[in-house]
Amino acid sequence: MTDTVTPPDTRRIPGESGTWVFLFGDMLVFGAFFVTFLVERAKAPEVFDVARTTLHLGVGVLNTLVLLTSSLLVVLALNALRAGAGSIATRAVAGGIACGLVFIALKVFEYVSLAAAGHGPGANDFYLYYFILTGLHLFHVCLGLAALSFVLTQTRRAELTATRTALVEGAACFWHLVDLLWIFLFALLYLVS
Repeated sequence: MTDTVTPPDTRRIPGESGTWVFLFGDMLVFGAFFVTFLVERAKAPEVFDVARTTLHLGVGVLNTLVLLTSSLLVVLALNALRAGAGSIATRAVAGGIACGLVFIALKVFEYVSLAAAGHGPGANDFYLYYFILTGLHLFHVCLGLAALSFVLTQTRRAELTATRTALVEGAACFWHLVDLLWIFLFALLYLVS
């Protein structure tokens, strides 16, 4: 009888543990905002429902698709980096950054069109929460783009150290959090009636 040796499990959590503490803390902050929004919505459901119909559902769907695409590109970039295909990783990260910029442009268009129609943050509680929540998310998109820009610089290196790999993975995880938060925001603001 021969003993077979199974290789040790090489699976690990990407990034550093500090990254995950930050990400979970960020999710808790957004969770508190989501609960507050739902409580306020329960106080005036008719106001929130009417205001929700003024949002640009098509822009919201497009923004969701743009961020999902960017997350896919970031996953492809990390896989390419791990495989030593720096040029593919560079193009994939650049595509992810371009998607983030498209998201910002669409969000600015939506803000301007809502404000032009008289639906600014002072119009009612729905719009106040809409601008606070999406504005906070937009800030996260900008931070995420800075993180992806760092990843882009790392794709041009011949080899990444363990520390740099953890930083790249942490940046990618932050970008995925930005995407996840938008999915919740999209459902909460655009779809829930």
